[in-house]
Amino acid sequence: MTRRIYLVDDHDVVRAGMKAVLDDTFDIVGEAGDIDAAVAGILETKPEMVVLDVKLPSGGGADVIERVRRSLPEVKFMALTVSSSRDDVVKMMQAGVDGYVTKTTLADQLPDLIDRTLDGQRPVTADVAAFMLDIDEDIDATSTIERLTPREREVVNLIARGYSYRETAARLSISVKTLESHMGNIFEKLSVASRHELAALAYEEGYVDRPDP
Repeated sequence: MTRRIYLVDDHDVVRAGMKAVLDDTFDIVGEAGDIDAAVAGILETKPEMVVLDVKLPSGGGADVIERVRRSLPEVKFMALTVSSSRDDVVKMMQAGVDGYVTKTTLADQLPDLIDRTLDGQRPVTADVAAFMLDIDEDIDATSTIERLTPREREVVNLIARGYSYRETAARLSISVKTLESHMGNIFEKLSVASRHELAALAYEEGYVDRPDP
């Protein structure tokens, strides 16, 4: 089955170029040039991956990730951008981006980088990799959950919304045993003892919305 991709970039020419490179390999289900249109389109089409720029009108790629992940935590995101600044890399990693490559990447490498990201790897270009070892120093300590890994945050998102272990594992395409391992790490990092305490913390920090009464 052809993998489904959504493109987000505020330059029409860039999106056209990406489609020309990717159209033979992937199913391009939609595209957008700003944050609101991107979020609406992604929530409607439910792609497997979003390829997006870091900088967008009225915000950036991190805003798209954070808004979409609340409803579709299983969607993966790969940044494709001209920016390799430390601040941009840190912000995108905080948001939970799954891959970060610059637009200097050769066009024929892009399909493979997307496949690798979809398969659970986190490809980054060499100019970005230099920031990865000490990136945790810049994570905002005021949000406990944001200090978790992207996968752990995906788990928290689903568990706090009431999904069972089996349902969460199925949505993330992992085994229940792997999920249990993630939960053990989450409990230890957040100093909680149950999924109910975890959900309460997620609500308190505004990471997920409280369910309607």
